[in-house]
Amino acid sequence: MGWTKTRFYPNLNRQILQMVKPLFFVTLSRKTILMRFPVFLMILLSGFKLFSQEAEKEKKVYPPPMIAVDSLYREDQFYVGITYNLLLNTRQGVSQNKFSTGFTGGILRDMPVNKSRTVALATGFGVTYNKYFQNLIISKLDGVPQYNLVASGTPYKKNKLDHIFLDVPLEFRWRTSTPESHKFWRVYSGVKLSYLVSGKSVYIDDNYNVKVTKNSDYNRFQAGAYIAGGYNTWNFYAYYGITDLFKPSAKLNNQAVAMNSLNLGLMFYIL
Repeated sequence: MGWTKTRFYPNLNRQILQMVKPLFFVTLSRKTILMRFPVFLMILLSGFKLFSQEAEKEKKVYPPPMIAVDSLYREDQFYVGITYNLLLNTRQGVSQNKFSTGFTGGILRDMPVNKSRTVALATGFGVTYNKYFQNLIISKLDGVPQYNLVASGTPYKKNKLDHIFLDVPLEFRWRTSTPESHKFWRVYSGVKLSYLVSGKSVYIDDNYNVKVTKNSDYNRFQAGAYIAGGYNTWNFYAYYGITDLFKPSAKLNNQAVAMNSLNLGLMFYIL
């Protein structure tokens, strides 16, 4: 079957047709085009498929629910902790009983200081609630706080201190975090500046119910050092109050009540 100039290419001369013809290997008749079109379409689709497969190979897959890497990520900006509370440097005769617990929580601004974001500084604000079950009775006489010990063998229902603080932590952070994973080792340490917004002592027995809420002997401004460390969810936490809980004006048998707080527990970080 030959080429038909007047039917398909009326405006091209024979010389151009002779140059184009070797490119096709087949006669460009309507029937031939219709027969070859499915083959051409299959080749074209196969090429697209191969291209898509290569693109998928190059596309990095992230663990759910991640869809992309955030190279400017921040870590651990919310914290919640539970503690077991101890009183240290107590005067002779003062002792704890029952299980004294505490709670702390807050928000921190994470500020990485290196390119890999494994070293950072952090600060923010939080709140701490501590209670201490012990045998020191606090009462008032003519508006002046008085301090005595529960007599040995005396039955009583409750004797505790309740403290609520507003906190400002200043923290140095080291961790092995990466943009792709939230499971990593961490060691965070710093100082915590606190203000006592509520201090209450409660003593209850069969005959007395004594509550003291406005005690001028409390050291309202507190400072302490702390450290938290662990892997992923579970982090050990320890805080030591450098400042005495009571001012020197608080006396027990002519000795300063003083006392310092030691809180041991677990810390959990979010986001």
